Amino acid sequence: MKISLDVHTHTIMSGHAYSTLQEMVTAAQQKKLDILGITEHAPGIPGTCNPIYFRNLHVVPRQMGNLRLLLGAELNILDTKGTLDLDEFYYKQLDLRIAGIHLLCWEGGTIEENTDGMIAAIRNPWTQIISHPGDGTADLLFEPIVLAAKETKTLLEINNSSLNPQRKKDAALKNNLEILRLCKQYEVPVILGSDAHISYDIANYGFIWPLLQETDFPDNLIMNYDADRFLKHIQA
Repeated sequence: MKISLDVHTHTIMSGHAYSTLQEMVTAAQQKKLDILGITEHAPGIPGTCNPIYFRNLHVVPRQMGNLRLLLGAELNILDTKGTLDLDEFYYKQLDLRIAGIHLLCWEGGTIEENTDGMIAAIRNPWTQIISHPGDGTADLLFEPIVLAAKETKTLLEINNSSLNPQRKKDAALKNNLEILRLCKQYEVPVILGSDAHISYDIANYGFIWPLLQETDFPDNLIMNYDADRFLKHIQA
């Protein structure tokens, strides 16, 4: 199946990535993607862009040749109540709203409390995608998370970067296999995310393919193969 999109990537504006917006666009065009999503880190991550960056996204063309560009943010789930680190004023400026747990700005609790916090973020009507839920940053119960994603049509991400052995996220392999098996069981679609922090990694899902094979995960539950289907899903 042809990969049509990658919607979790970062530019130099996130503070710890290495390509500009135009370099990312060029790489996505060379890979013949239909959609590229750039989702800079929200303010909870040290060194990322000032919130004024998100207010000015209207200046960037959203169509560049055959490539559709979606500009958004990777919001931080801050606590077990599901609090996010930008508010509705900013959400309205964004094409994409991804939310995830990051160690640098996460105040967790028990596994049940952590799960409640992620489910609260999933049920936030602005949230479209949950980034790397299986990376092991927080202990989570995945069955209720998958069921909440099914209820709200929020996409759960299978994150390639988290599976890279250099990241030393020891729980990522086991957790992502569990998420895939549950999503297959309950027929919940997932999205593959490169989490690229340099242009060369756009649409790189090399660490994910073995997991999809091991779980015999259905192609029809992967949202990266059909740009129109993805857009309809996140707009719904």
